[in-house]
Amino acid sequence: MGAKETILEEIRRFPGQAGIYYHSLTTGETWGYRDTEPYLAASIVKLPLMAAILLWKSRGQTSFDDPVTIREDQKIPGCGAVQFLNGDVTLTVGELSKLMITISDSCATNALFRHYGAMAIHEAFLELGMIGTQFNREYWDAERENRGINNYFVPREMGCLLQKMYDRTLVDEASSEWLEQILRQQQINHKLGGYLPMDYPMAHKTGDEEDKAHDVGIIFTPSPFIVCFAYVGPQMQAYEDFIRRSTRALAEENGGTDLPSPSL
Repeated sequence: MGAKETILEEIRRFPGQAGIYYHSLTTGETWGYRDTEPYLAASIVKLPLMAAILLWKSRGQTSFDDPVTIREDQKIPGCGAVQFLNGDVTLTVGELSKLMITISDSCATNALFRHYGAMAIHEAFLELGMIGTQFNREYWDAERENRGINNYFVPREMGCLLQKMYDRTLVDEASSEWLEQILRQQQINHKLGGYLPMDYPMAHKTGDEEDKAHDVGIIFTPSPFIVCFAYVGPQMQAYEDFIRRSTRALAEENGGTDLPSPSL
């Protein structure tokens, strides 16, 4: 039984909502499971926000040099470094963008969300081809969360965004190249990269909360491929291990024959 069959057999057994989208960038083979459903996004929605900023930047509507101020009372816990800086902090859009992607900084993300606004973000997502993927509220906004206002992503939509980036058609060639390079600098690598050699080439974005385990990206094996994992349910740790094992199996089938045995 090949990797595809093994993965599809196992993923169906997870309680909750579990999905995967796969696309070979060499052969065009595409398959998935529950990959067109919206999932509570955790930090995955930071990736399409970055694409939206690149869209506006290409039109001269924003600049990486634009300053954005984060007040002390706007800082939140969770991922990132901005929360640990003393007092009010002013950073550029470019600096906040890099923090948002490479270390999934939620303070930086909230600052960018406030800077551009929910409506502009929504319109940009639609223009970029994302319908089910939505950024509706800031992180740690309990009031809106209690009202059922949440952020969502669709695995297949993330896969299509990543394919456009790979094809250099996401906004334009320069924007696509910039996004790939910043995704290659991702520092949270315990899922897609967990059973791959350290610093194995991949460009990806993670999403983690106590009941969510997501990772979407491109693995640059000799035959590169896109894989987008999504999970919302009670077996987050088991699903993270499923991501690691599945990614390694897919990497081996796509030419990663020199991979050393993983440290289990």
